[in-house]
Amino acid sequence: MSDAPIIQLHGVRIFQRENLILDSVDFTVNKGEFLYLIGRTGSGKSSLMRTLYGDLPLKEGEGHVCGFDLSKLKRNQIPHLRRKIGIVFQDFQLLTDRTVNENLLFVLKATGWKERTRMEERIQQVLEKVGLANKGYKMPHELSGGEQQRVSVARALLNDPELILADEPTGNLDPETTEEILDLLFDISRSGRCVIMATHDYTHMKKFNTRVVRSENGKLLELSAAGATV
Repeated sequence: MSDAPIIQLHGVRIFQRENLILDSVDFTVNKGEFLYLIGRTGSGKSSLMRTLYGDLPLKEGEGHVCGFDLSKLKRNQIPHLRRKIGIVFQDFQLLTDRTVNENLLFVLKATGWKERTRMEERIQQVLEKVGLANKGYKMPHELSGGEQQRVSVARALLNDPELILADEPTGNLDPETTEEILDLLFDISRSGRCVIMATHDYTHMKKFNTRVVRSENGKLLELSAAGATV
């Protein structure tokens, strides 16, 4: 079972309300893969991600993510699915009225952690992982955009997820900081976690020779790393 794909979609049709967004999706992603999901704004990248983490119900087709059957996913199972998935957003989505440590503590409490010492240890571990070991006492507004996104990555790592979904994580960052966040996400994938990064910033994609999937005209197209359709 440990060798099963992290994501397996077959014949999937993704809807927003009554509108068909993506059709005939066949998509398999394995443990430790780093994958770019590209396409114009509105092409269905975010809808695919929302389906993967249970925000959009899967109405047609077969879909499995982190051991969960999306077509049979009940509302009370969604929190359990999301504990296996870390999500990194473009706009950081940090709670602005509390420190970095308190932001991370909030997530741990919300996902069922109880023991204070273990929570504090885990917070320190993920902050060290993203290079912010000494920034836990800072408020979000005291951090640069790149540092805030590193906190967002740290938050995604808290529950040791099998899958990281990064939705335009560098959209608000300058080119140098973008490169740092890409390096960080790629490093995370090399530790055995699957990372899917949705982006329409093609300039940095050449850095890693990795899988590229394009969302276009209601379809998912597998591309080569260089960008040519396979």
